[in-house]
Parts: sequence; structure tokens; C-alpha cells
Amino acid sequence: MTVAAVIFSASAEEAATLVDGVARVRHVADAAWSGGAMPVVVVAPDPGGTVAGALSGSAADLVSPTPADADTGPAGLIVAGIEAATASVGETTAAVVWPARMAWIDAGTITALIEAHPGLPAAVLRPTWEGQPGWPALVPLAALDALRALPSGLAPDGLLIGLEEGGVPVRLLDLGDPGATHDVDTPRVELPAYAGPDQPITGHPPDWGSDVAQALPDR
Repeated sequence: MTVAAVIFSASAEEAATLVDGVARVRHVADAAWSGGAMPVVVVAPDPGGTVAGALSGSAADLVSPTPADADTGPAGLIVAGIEAATASVGETTAAVVWPARMAWIDAGTITALIEAHPGLPAAVLRPTWEGQPGWPALVPLAALDALRALPSGLAPDGLLIGLEEGGVPVRLLDLGDPGATHDVDTPRVELPAYAGPDQPITGHPPDWGSDVAQALPDR
């Protein structure tokens, strides 16, 4: 199974805002790649070329949304990204859907989501922090039609609620990553302590997360 990353931003200004000295989308794209996602797709307007410049030399591909994509809000951006990912890699079975504002996610959280996917191939997977569902969310390709059918203009959390109400299973993973619920409005130095595995994962281990998938509760 191949899991892409779809990073989305509503504006070039948001996408290019500096985080730890680099553009926000570049920071997030590098974390997605380090966590094992491929391909990595960034969906953002880029009238002046600043987003493309920020991504130069990275593993990410930039997709500029059409007016129709933008009119439907986050759903249109996400669908455009997933379609671009599947066109790039035909074996893609899911995408880690990632609002660019959630810049503090550890690469090991992405690895854990990817490793849990084979055990729950039809489910949306969300990391939690202290019981609160967060981002990014792994969305299976099987949910794409349901995503397209949701009302336009829904916020990202509303999209996942809509998928669950429409019958797509949603499973929560307690991965101990405060970045799942703390966006860039929280300075990195003020983040709560990482409470995941003793050694945060930076590679693509063969079995970490498989036991998590087997133990996930129903919701």
C-alpha cells in the first residue's frame, strides 16, 4: 500500500509564512517525506511563484487549485491533491491529509498512521492528543467519492465528521504528539512534551503501529 501526503493551504501567504526559518509548506512537506509518505503533494494558490520557490529542491509537487476547487473550500483542495497523487502514483491507497497550519507534527506520527493503514484499509485514521482528535488525518482512497459529495465550504474537521456520518469509519490513534492539536499559533517552545514512544520514529520501521491498528477501539 502506498500512502501519499496532501498538504493544503487556502492562500500563498499562509503557505509561505516562515516556520523555524523555512516556509510553512516546505517544513510540513519535509516532515511528510521523512515520515514515509509518497508522493507528497502541496495544494495552494501561487500567483507570484513564492510557494513553488519554497518547495524547490524538495520531494513535493505543487498543485495550483482551479477556481472550482477553491470555491468548494478545503474539500476542493483535498480532492485536487488526492487526484494529483493518484495520477502520480497509481498504487496510492490513501493520503495523509494535512492542513499546513499544523506544522509541529513529528515525522514519527506520519509513520504510525501509514503503518496502521493496512490493518484498517477503509478507515480514516486520526491522531489524538489527550483524547482530542487532531491532524493530519489518513483518508483512504475508498472515501474519495464520499468526500466529493459533502457540502461545499465545510471546515476540515467538518469534512471528517461528514465522512463518519456518511458511513466511513473513523479510528483514533493516541500517538502522544502534541502537534496533532496545536497549530502554529502555539510557538514550538510552548508545546507540551511529546508523550509517544520512548524513541520518536524518524525512519520507516516495518512493524511499528501494526499493534496499534489491531487494538483500535470502534467509534
